[in-house]
Amino acid sequence: MKIIVTHNAPDLDAITSVWLIKRFLPGWEDAQLQFVPAGERIGEIKSQISNLKSPIEKINEDEVIHVDTGLGPLDHHQIASDKVCAASLTWDYVKSQNPAFNKTDESDRVKHKEEALGRMVGVVVDDDHFKEIFYPDPIADYFEFLLQGVIDGIKLQKPGDDKYCAEFVSNCLDAILHNFENRVWAEEEIKAKGREFSTGWGKGLGVETINDDTIKLAQKMGYTVVVRRDPRKGYVRIKAVPGSSVDLTPVCERLKKRDPQATWFLHISKKMLLNGTAKNPKMRPTTLSLDDIINVLKTF
Repeated sequence: MKIIVTHNAPDLDAITSVWLIKRFLPGWEDAQLQFVPAGERIGEIKSQISNLKSPIEKINEDEVIHVDTGLGPLDHHQIASDKVCAASLTWDYVKSQNPAFNKTDESDRVKHKEEALGRMVGVVVDDDHFKEIFYPDPIADYFEFLLQGVIDGIKLQKPGDDKYCAEFVSNCLDAILHNFENRVWAEEEIKAKGREFSTGWGKGLGVETINDDTIKLAQKMGYTVVVRRDPRKGYVRIKAVPGSSVDLTPVCERLKKRDPQATWFLHISKKMLLNGTAKNPKMRPTTLSLDDIINVLKTF
């Protein structure tokens, strides 16, 4: 049997370590999870731990990996560095053992996943060393929605149910990974395909991609107006930064005149102009190109 051991009341570091092993260490997908008091372990006494060369130990008839406890190779508590945590040690080990991450001809999807996982682990390192106090406006309410806050809430809601906490957070990490991969892809799309332009409201960006996250990311990067055209369906989405002086009403009127057959929806905020959406498949896409849309926006 394969067993992963971590400490009671697992934190984000411990759960991320377990998740990395179960998701990305070949053969460990169905490993059993056990919990011990922090610093303790199953099997050999601690004096033998310094001799361990591999995180995988043979204990009786089982293969066992200790993470974030027991002072083994994947426990960082004997390392005086705020750049290391159990998850970073685990990620280095898992990456070295997974053939998918060691190919010279990795696909874009594998590269996106590896980049996303590395950046996720970086967040966990900072969290494990309490660096959230350095976040901008660290006492803002929205930080309570972060995964770290969810873990704290689960421990209050279901005290002592370590298995439930680990499974719930692991499912959240699955979702975060998918979203992070999309973020990495969006960054590449903006860099490779983004077309900057100027408007009277501020700088704009146009991009032809199926990745809708490019809009939100571009706004966070400082673009006042962002337009995305879906190359598959022809749909166009134009968004302006909330609270800005942008009023897309005249843009909507101009585009309706240019392409009266298309369906245009102007949001009540006047900061969002949609032509086609998965929420309403009856909307007719425009025949205008991305350059056509950008040229209209540049006149305002």
